[in-house]
Amino acid sequence: MYVTLRDRPGAGQGPATGRVVRRVSSTVVLLGTVSLLTDVSSEMVASVLPLYLTAVVGLSPVAYGFLDGVHQGVSAFVRIAGGYAGDRGGRPKWVAVLGYGVSTISRIAMLPAAGFAAITAVVTGDRLGKGLRTAPRDALIAEASDPSMLGRSFGVHRALDTIGAALGPLVAFALLAAVPGSYDSIFVVSFAFALAGLAVLVLFVPDLRTAAGTARIGLRRALREVSGHRLRRPLLAAGLLGLLTVGDGFLYLSLQERDDFAAIYFPLLYVGTNVAYLALAVPLGRLSDRVGRGRVLVAGHGALLACYLLAALPAGGTGLTIVVLLLLGVFYAATDGVLPALISRLVPGETRGSGIAAAQTVVALARFASSVLFGLLWALQGPSRSLVLFAVLLTAAVPVAAWLLRGIGREEEERAQEVRP
Repeated sequence: MYVTLRDRPGAGQGPATGRVVRRVSSTVVLLGTVSLLTDVSSEMVASVLPLYLTAVVGLSPVAYGFLDGVHQGVSAFVRIAGGYAGDRGGRPKWVAVLGYGVSTISRIAMLPAAGFAAITAVVTGDRLGKGLRTAPRDALIAEASDPSMLGRSFGVHRALDTIGAALGPLVAFALLAAVPGSYDSIFVVSFAFALAGLAVLVLFVPDLRTAAGTARIGLRRALREVSGHRLRRPLLAAGLLGLLTVGDGFLYLSLQERDDFAAIYFPLLYVGTNVAYLALAVPLGRLSDRVGRGRVLVAGHGALLACYLLAALPAGGTGLTIVVLLLLGVFYAATDGVLPALISRLVPGETRGSGIAAAQTVVALARFASSVLFGLLWALQGPSRSLVLFAVLLTAAVPVAAWLLRGIGREEEERAQEVRP
């Protein structure tokens, strides 16, 4: 990982005009640190939530599917608002601060929550905070990065983010090992990590002005940009693939049903996925810069397809479970940072946050529908048959998405040429 002690020349004032910067901006690293601390917090809770909700609270697969859908998709209702708010004022940091603050409060709110309705409300608050902050944060990353290194910059950020995602389940596992059934301790420690991340964002991340800082962006223009022809095919591809993306919790629960290893070490399943994500986020980000972000995005769903097929097998064992976890990490490394890097070069700088938010909204809504549908299928025919069905549908969807994303790399380069002086 290469780090510079300053942001790229001209950050917030248009494209760099000096020598090409080949290092990742310190702003990207600071934002990665914020995400690291926040993900320790969120993954502490996420790693125990499926088991807690089904085994302790007693939710049925359908009810859990609805709650997982809320976790995946409710942020869609504020993602575009967050992206537009950051673009409108040209100072996305403070929109991100609000989003991180809402999520921080939701951590401690888990303590008094009891029952399906209360837990749903808390999860909704947390996801609304995430939806509000994600696009402004990604707009800051894009603003502080050289256009030719967007994949690497997002990869570095996601790698730091994933360190936190790997540490969170370990902390949760250690707490439960020390005091079995002590879910309250997980919520308290989770709140402390989230508060630390918020402090880093407020005190240390620069308040970069984006390209919108010199021009007030109207809502009509922002909507025109995100619904324009440049984004139409990428958004269709992202929505199609998102509709066939099964939530992590369902995959882990399906592994837990067939394998003693997964049942005993359930919180650590997230660690296996995040280790693979951590190892591959930067290399796959750099690869996407070279061969095309659309190609890497589609290839990542091939790894997800393999996950479905392996998780659907009637018998597994420790080795096969680990392979599923690693393939899931490959999927996230090839998609999570690559999609915003792809979108950020297809819209003008002054509406970058809105464009990224539009893609994230489409994915969030698609995954909400996917979780609800998969929960219903699980209740009707069990996890294995449901995974096989999703695998068949994903096999048909991947070539369609590849066709929709064909030539996107050339459009990215055209956009880069347009914004260069």
